[in-house]
Formats: sequence, C-alpha cells, structure tokens
Amino acid sequence: MKARWQAIDWAHLRERATQYYYLTRLHRPIGILLLLWPTGWALWVAAGGWPDWPVLLVFLLGVVLMRSAGCVINDFADRDFDPQVSRTRERPIASGRVTPREALWSFTGLCLLAFLLVLSMNRLTIYLSFVAVALAAIYPFMKRYTHLPQVVLGMAFGWSIPMAFAAQTGEVPRIAWLIYVINVLWSVIYDTMYAMVDREDDIKAGVKSTAVLFADADRVIIGILQAFMLLGLVLLGGQLELSTAYYAGVAVAAGLSLYQQYLIRDREPSACFRAFLNNNWLGFAVFAGLFLSYL
Repeated sequence: MKARWQAIDWAHLRERATQYYYLTRLHRPIGILLLLWPTGWALWVAAGGWPDWPVLLVFLLGVVLMRSAGCVINDFADRDFDPQVSRTRERPIASGRVTPREALWSFTGLCLLAFLLVLSMNRLTIYLSFVAVALAAIYPFMKRYTHLPQVVLGMAFGWSIPMAFAAQTGEVPRIAWLIYVINVLWSVIYDTMYAMVDREDDIKAGVKSTAVLFADADRVIIGILQAFMLLGLVLLGGQLELSTAYYAGVAVAAGLSLYQQYLIRDREPSACFRAFLNNNWLGFAVFAGLFLSYL
C-alpha cells in the first residue's frame, strides 16, 4: 500500500488540478457574484424574504457549478481566438495545458453535477434546467454570428431567475420576467464594459460584440441601458410595494452607474475593466435593499 501511494505522481496531480482551477476561473469569482446577485433577487422576491433552506443551498451550489461550466465551454469555443488576444492567450486551452477534449468532459461533468442538484427540486424547475444548459452551451458561440452575444449572456445568466421562482413557489409569475428583463439589461451593460477591454484585439481576430457594434456610441448606449435598468428596478419596487430600504439600494445602484460612466469616459482598457468589476457592488446594493425591505 505504501509503495502504491509513493508511485502516485502528486506533482502531476497538483499541476492538473491547478489547470482545471484556472479553466473554471474559480480564482476570479466576479462571474459567480454577477450570477449570484440576480439569483438572490429572485429567491428573496419569490419567498417574500428568506427562501427555503434546501432551495437556497441548491441555487448557491448551482451558481458556482454553472458559472464554472460556462467558463469551460466559453474557453472551448474561443480556443482559436484566445491565442490572438493578449489578455486570454495564457488560458489553459489557449496555451495547450488543457485539451479541448478534456474541456468538453469537464463541461459535461459540471452540468451533470448541477442537474443532480436540480433533481431535488420540483418538476417545473427540472424542465427549466434544460433551457439553462442550452443557453450556457450556445452563448460562447454567438460571437461568431452576431454582435449581440452579450444579450445571450444575459439570457443565460438570468435563467436562474425563473428557475428560482419555480423552485420556491412552483410557478413563474409575471414579476419574475420583469426581474429577468432587468437582469438582461444589466448583463449587456457590464459585459459591454468587459468587451471594451479587448475591443481592438477582437476587431483584429474577427470576434463580434456589442462593444464592436456600438463603437463610438458605446458610452451613450450604455447610459441608455443603465437608465432603463434603473427604471425597471423602480417599477419592481412599486409592484412589490417595497420599503424605503429598497429604494435606497436602487439609489446606490444609480450612483454606481454614474461612477461606471466616469470610469469608461476615456475608454481606457484598465478603467473599463474596473467599471466591469464595480458591477458586483451594484448587484449587491440591489440585493441589500431587497433583503432589508423584507425584514
């Protein structure tokens, strides 16, 4: 037995684990947070406060698993583009440290784990989970065919919203779709900021994005989308008759939106990336408002 343990190449195993850690981008949790906050919005609205613990646990774990799966399939889809972009050329698949075949197996395994979690929920939630996997799988390939992959990202990131309502209440009411639309707008906003970081490289590589489509009108269009997102949040508060605490959270979100406009004013890549990261606090502000409103 001791000889068998000694025969294991622990250094190789650590190296492989490290590459999968980077492949799933667990070292950069911003994507998990941007998926977590709207999921939290939906769960708290659906439950009118604290959701059921089994539902909360399933969705917390599901957010981590599906975001990780999304990163894997995204890098698989971009394996020919990433080596041409300075920020992404050292990713595991682009650099050859993880093979495309290994990535596909990883994506499948993560989706199966997430599906096993969903099996503990009701039938409607299980049915909706198939749409979630389909959206996660097709999103990374959209940048080949449309300048609006950010819209598809919003649809994929937001699909946890109807699923949360289905899991908590057994139905998907109209208010769930209002939250879904708000999230799609927000996703287009922050992912356009993210795409502005790589715009020049993307143009050279032939990658499509809203940042490429909007061109010099990017700040104006982002501002319009921010206004509609904030209007949607105000409408949500009115329909749910939420307290002042919620509107305080929306006011903070408005202030953060202005700050993000300030950051992207010169379209400098590092500042655009900071604006993208700042959206974590916007999502948190809205969640905090909802959380306090239901106390």
